[in-house]
Parts: sequence; structure tokens; C-alpha cells
Amino acid sequence: MAKQTHRIGILGSGNIFGRYVTGLARYPELEIVRVGDVDLARAKQAAADHAIPAWGDDAELYADDSVDIVINLTPPVHHARTIITALEAGKHVYVEKPLATTVTDGEAVLAAASRAGRVLGSAPDTFLGSAAQTARKAIDSGLIGTPIGASAFIGHSKAETWHPNPTFLFQEGGGPVMDMGPYYMAILVNCLGPVSTISAAGRIGIPERTVTAPERTVDTIAVTVDTHTAAVLTFASGVIATAQMSFDVWDSELPFIEIYGSEGSLSLANPNHFDGDVRVRRHGDGDWTVMEPALELFGAVGTREQARRGLGVRDLANALEGGPHRANAAFAFHVLEALCSVESSAQQRRPVALTSSCERPQPLYSS
Repeated sequence: MAKQTHRIGILGSGNIFGRYVTGLARYPELEIVRVGDVDLARAKQAAADHAIPAWGDDAELYADDSVDIVINLTPPVHHARTIITALEAGKHVYVEKPLATTVTDGEAVLAAASRAGRVLGSAPDTFLGSAAQTARKAIDSGLIGTPIGASAFIGHSKAETWHPNPTFLFQEGGGPVMDMGPYYMAILVNCLGPVSTISAAGRIGIPERTVTAPERTVDTIAVTVDTHTAAVLTFASGVIATAQMSFDVWDSELPFIEIYGSEGSLSLANPNHFDGDVRVRRHGDGDWTVMEPALELFGAVGTREQARRGLGVRDLANALEGGPHRANAAFAFHVLEALCSVESSAQQRRPVALTSSCERPQPLYSS
């Protein structure tokens, strides 16, 4: 059966825009018909560069009756407002991570989706890739026994050296917890289920950052959010995980994510990528073994294909066609609350109990 055509408008034509255009090109049924941006010159150039038929400001995108789905690529501090506006305009919405920057805003977004009767999805969608699904299959099949613990490590992306203006990474809505944390938290929740309590500590490592990117538009950044945070996460299942999230660790040999069970351990590849090696070592094994991917790869590992996006948009379109919605709003909200709880625990210097929960998304792999 041929896939239903979905007409897409992309709101925001900044750094990640091209990654979505490239990724969505894999799905001819996902047709990009408009780009909207408050910077009209940038919108016009993006449309010309990628042969998108219409461009304009955000209001024109909301008013375009031909647009079914809005992909929201605005900066995180604008997510809640722009999501709600798009929903109220009758659009389904897929938003870049995080869903919002506060729990209160996240609740408002969920309420708006309910009122509008529209479908809301959110990045990160890398947990839909072959690596996270391979790990999920290993856990669900009992390969490592009963999960007991996990560890997650976020090191610095060194954005000052390549991003022309990484200011947003070091101010409200940014920091390692809200910027990179969603990728890790989404994979942990997908593999282990919802989080129940969090205890964390954090600090600002360097109060002013120097930007050295060749095409930089700023030279220095005043840091206003914690850039080094450590947390203990207790899951509803009883699994206890430790997480270090830092923009102050430039180099390390720690693994991205490991999950420890009663009969063995798993080691996962970079959660910011869809694919990569998942290694397993059961008790008594002489060495680690690379597992066969549970799904077809989204892109070639070690190439720029791993930077492209689009699986989450295809997932939302699948839900509109009557299928399961995995990167859904309830899942994204729980990930958001977990990350906000890391920050609030560090600020308040006390454990925080989460109020939300979510279902583990249906697996994509075949049993």
C-alpha cells in the first residue's frame, strides 16, 4: 500500500535545517512545501537552496492551509509558544528537542495538543535507530538478565570551536543537561522504563567561554547555566543509573551508555546517532561481542549520514496513518521532566520525585 502524502512546513532554517531536509528526502511521501523564519532573507535562501516552493515568516507558515505538519526547529526557549501557535492553527507538530524548557511549559504544550485534537511528537528520535533498538531487544529478550544499573556520560561537543554562535548552549534552555541530555534520557527510558526519583549536583565550570569557530559571530559567551552536572537516577523498575553531563570534559575514555544486568552488560554507541555498535558481554564471556543490528541502518556509520534527521517525523506520520506513535508527547514530556528534575535537584540540593510517567514505546524490531 502506498504511503499517504504529508505536506510539511519547517519553522526555523538555522543550523539543523539541512539535516532534516536531507533525512526527509528518504521519504518521498513527506513533502516539504514551505519554510518559515523570522529572518526572511534566511528563509528565502533556504527555500532556494533546497527547492522548497514557498517561504515566508512564521505567521505565513501557520496560515498556509496546505501544510499538514509543522517541524519546529526554533531555539528551545521558543518551543512552547510556537508549538501552541501551530497547534491552534490546526497543524500537527514535530518539535526538535527538548519539548519545552520547563515542566510548566511542557504541561501547557500537552494541554494545547489535547484541546486542538492534533498529534504532537518530539525529538530526540535517535532511540528509533538501530543501535537503541538493538539494545532494547537484548534487554527484552533477557540477554543480560534483569537490569540492575546503568551509566551515562556526556562529554563536551566542543561547540565553541565549530558553531558560529553557540550562546544558546550556555544559557537558559541549554547546558549539557538540556542540550545533550535528551538523547541519553530518551534511550534510557526506552530501554529501562520511566524514572521515579533523581538526585543531582551541578556547577558552572568556566563563567565565560571563548568562541574560536572560524565563522563565529560572537567572541565570548557569559555562562548562566550549570555546565557540569552529576546525577543518580532511580527508575520505577528499581534500576539505578549514574549520569555525568558536562561541557567541561573535553576528552575522556568513558563509554556513552552502559547497562548492567544480572547476567551481563551492554555498551551502546553515541546516543546522538541512530546507528553504531552495541556490544554485549555476558558473565563468563572472554570478551565483548558486537551484536547484529536489530534494524536496517538509517545511515552509514562514521559518515555525515548519521547527522541527518527524520525518523521522528516519519513516526508522527505513521501515527496519523493509524500506526503506533513512539516519539510521542507523553514520552517527550517524561524525558523533559526528568531533565528538569536533574537541574532542580542540583539547584535545590535535594532529591526530586517525578510526577509523570510514560509507557515504554513499542519496539521497532521484529521478535
